[in-house]
Amino acid sequence: MNVVDLLLKLLSFESVTPDDAGSLRFIEEYLDGYEAIYVNKEGVKNLFLTKKFSDGPHLCFAGHVDVVPAGDGWETNPFVPVIKDRNIYARGTQDMKSGVAAFVQAVKDTDHFEGRLSVLLTSDEEGEAKYGTQIMLEHLKEIDLLPESCIVAEPTCEHIFGDAVKVGRRGSINGVIEKHGIQGHAAYPEKATNPIHKVAQVLPLMAGVNLDEGDDYFGPSQFVITDIRAGMEVTNVTPGKLKMMFNVRNSTETSLQDVEDFVHRYFNGMNYDLTLSQSAKPFLTPTDRPVVHAIDQSIQKICGITPKHSTAGGTSDARFIAAYHIDVIEFGVINDTIHAPNERTSIAEVEQLYAVFRDTIANFNA
Repeated sequence: MNVVDLLLKLLSFESVTPDDAGSLRFIEEYLDGYEAIYVNKEGVKNLFLTKKFSDGPHLCFAGHVDVVPAGDGWETNPFVPVIKDRNIYARGTQDMKSGVAAFVQAVKDTDHFEGRLSVLLTSDEEGEAKYGTQIMLEHLKEIDLLPESCIVAEPTCEHIFGDAVKVGRRGSINGVIEKHGIQGHAAYPEKATNPIHKVAQVLPLMAGVNLDEGDDYFGPSQFVITDIRAGMEVTNVTPGKLKMMFNVRNSTETSLQDVEDFVHRYFNGMNYDLTLSQSAKPFLTPTDRPVVHAIDQSIQKICGITPKHSTAGGTSDARFIAAYHIDVIEFGVINDTIHAPNERTSIAEVEQLYAVFRDTIANFNA
């Protein structure tokens, strides 16, 4: 079986989150000779496959076998892969069974490595990710099997294959402000405290404002208002409360405390409540780390281009891996049809991705 055959097989598993649909057991059997460790919880399956070749560094490949629901608008059965014009169509081709197929095949075809190779797979990345990669990492720490370096094969390329490697990700801070007022009759505004009028005074100073200037790897952390609502949808009653929701995709220059201070600066003296939560923390893998150097060299060799180092986009399981002080990067096929009808990737990209991973493994210790 080659990497394209393997991808076609993986795409045939209807593994909608959190159901792996038997794909993890198939991969375990396919990678014979690797020790298998399962950590399953609340219907989520997590598989860690590892093999020690010799003393040396531990390189891990990570990803997910689960996919989002197919949805409407498909021209073919989303779980019966179809090849057309050298493209493969099916749910999960880009996100991210192409990456899984590439690194599983690369690991299977490796006969020698100066250290330990491993594969970490979950069936809960597209969902809440509460019982996925996080709990496997907790277990690996307990048994002293955490890797030093990790490659997550999420789709990262933008225009042509090989043009972008993610060396970090922005964090995500969510907030809700509830501004309390005094409800009243619109004809007697002096007898009420209208929270809309109060918030309107500070809104121009907050909406779309950059909380930092960014740096060479991260864009500025921007205060993005996502929802404002108040009142009873009538014209003669002023509201007693206003609710405003916001999100900050933060760089390493802005913290949860910085966001709280920013809100308080403009709402100081107002009667308000603030709720903040951080669903992901920002991270950056220094570009002089071995895993960054190795993937860069392999992309240049296989693709003939020098990839840019990016931190753009949303979140991935790399955020959990980075929290354990593991050097983690992301590299995969072009990202332009993920979660969409008729999701597809090209055979050429899959074959090149496999070649990049094979070369990365072969030269990781160089």
